[in-house]
Amino acid sequence: MKTTALLLSCMFAMSAAAKDVMLMNRIGPSTSELYIANADGTGERKMFPGAGFDYHASYSGDGKWIVFTSERAGFGQADIYRARADGGGLERLTDDPALDDQATFSPDGTQVAFVSTRGTTHRANIWILDLRTKRVRELTGTPEIQGDLMKPDAFLRPAWSPDGKWIAFTSDRNTEWKGHGNGNGWEHVQELSVYLVHPDGTGLRRLTGAGICSGSPKWSPDGKQIVFYEIPVESTWDARVFQLAARATSQIVSIDVASGKRTDVTSGPGLKVEPQFLPDGRVAYATKSGREQGIAYTSGTAKLPGDMRSPSWSPDGKQVIYERVNYTPRPQNQLLYSWDPAYEYRYTDVFPSFSRDGTLLVTDKDVDSSVVTMNADGSSRKVVFQAVQGAAFAPSWSPDGRHIAFGYGGFLQGRRTKGARIMVVDRDGTNPQELTPDMPNAGFPSWSANGKEIVYRSFGTGEMGLRIYNLETKASRVLTTEADNLPYWSPDGTQILFTRKLEENFDIYTVRPDGTDLKRLTSFPANDAHAVWSGDGKFVMWTSGEYGFRDEAALYDNSFQPYGSIWIMNADGSGKRQLTESHWEDSMPCFASGEHMLLPK
Repeated sequence: MKTTALLLSCMFAMSAAAKDVMLMNRIGPSTSELYIANADGTGERKMFPGAGFDYHASYSGDGKWIVFTSERAGFGQADIYRARADGGGLERLTDDPALDDQATFSPDGTQVAFVSTRGTTHRANIWILDLRTKRVRELTGTPEIQGDLMKPDAFLRPAWSPDGKWIAFTSDRNTEWKGHGNGNGWEHVQELSVYLVHPDGTGLRRLTGAGICSGSPKWSPDGKQIVFYEIPVESTWDARVFQLAARATSQIVSIDVASGKRTDVTSGPGLKVEPQFLPDGRVAYATKSGREQGIAYTSGTAKLPGDMRSPSWSPDGKQVIYERVNYTPRPQNQLLYSWDPAYEYRYTDVFPSFSRDGTLLVTDKDVDSSVVTMNADGSSRKVVFQAVQGAAFAPSWSPDGRHIAFGYGGFLQGRRTKGARIMVVDRDGTNPQELTPDMPNAGFPSWSANGKEIVYRSFGTGEMGLRIYNLETKASRVLTTEADNLPYWSPDGTQILFTRKLEENFDIYTVRPDGTDLKRLTSFPANDAHAVWSGDGKFVMWTSGEYGFRDEAALYDNSFQPYGSIWIMNADGSGKRQLTESHWEDSMPCFASGEHMLLPK
């Protein structure tokens, strides 16, 4: 991402003096704030009076300090901070473009173990920070511990034993990339096991078995037991809210470290996560099951309802710190952290594209998934097609900027059975036309360079693949018959870029409009999808999971693929490189030159 040519996108002329902008979508909360309360829920207060973006907090062994993750230095750059329990003494502990997260103090308070994607592998590994020297060292990235880099290979949620001799963590090392048992393929609940290792990297030991998700280990005060949650890997995601919810059931389990004897701590339905032993022997945990959200205890203190996330109790069990998140839509063009200081990364809604005159077109997912146009700076926003039944997905400009094509109907998981069709409207939203009344579920259209044809995805019983609609003859022809989606016609009209699903994996392909010269551009076992062209057709940008998970998947909310980062490659599939490295799901990039992006600083 070092050349001006790489950023020639959306068919804009370049301005040598202007700073280029990458618009992108990020599925994650718009705000995240830390709160502290008594264990019974009384006395709640914000930890910091101002607005920050903080999460994943935990107490020091003496209860005087709190370590947490913050993006206050830039939305997307996650670093480790600490502060006194009263909110004073705020100090930034790490400053790295990679993701730093999930920190925990050593029992004596002199070190912090945390998860980071820094290093040569870009995977989530556990690192240790010496608070006196500020030096960091990698714990799990050694050949003795690291798994197969062709597999997920994440190391997550470290927890120090009370005597400081062991660190427990979860890992999907040496497991397989796999989709859900329901065949959706893209979303995941990864297989995880609990491991132990000495802080010097020796003595690696697996504590839980294979074939299940065992997450978020915490030690008992006497160091003899570890508590964690278990969830079957075949559990499904709630298609209505994209959240592991009512249909997923997990249980809290404790295990004796010496003997391996297991004890079921909870029973019954509900998604129960992030448990912790309290000094009196009870177990506290978070619940995430639809309406049954909040903090619960195995006995005694009543359950505290609410949208609380990542709770952590003080060593004496009297207080709990947690985060409250908000998913109010981010403002268009909100400045995000840029992993290349030469360019600006900014937020946009989904499926962004620009007309030749610089008008931005998106699907506004927060307004009934309707089609919206606006100026590049977000002004003059207009809903040109109001979705009433279903969603108006993936709008596409005609080459002359006079028309907009989009899919309209049901697209997400089970909604596909409701049907969808390709629609075209004039630029101002007038003169709506339905192009594919006989197709069971048609969507994701893209115009040819000459404006005479539209490629789209067809889905249904006995119907699968890409089709090309001729605007003159009003007929469609078959381009592919595989599980293909998200087609994009190249700017010069010679190739069509698309995503193909093979078994449970997605990869990026190109094919000529006549069906010849099929090329596979990605082949990593993790998912690669949502690919788009740069404006000059020399580059392809897409979302990839190649570097694996950054957190336990069950802890995310409202996210299809929590491990997705934006990547870029040459049009022939060479030169692959990563553009984003956040905790969240990043996707749908669109580059624009600065002279057309009249953005507020």
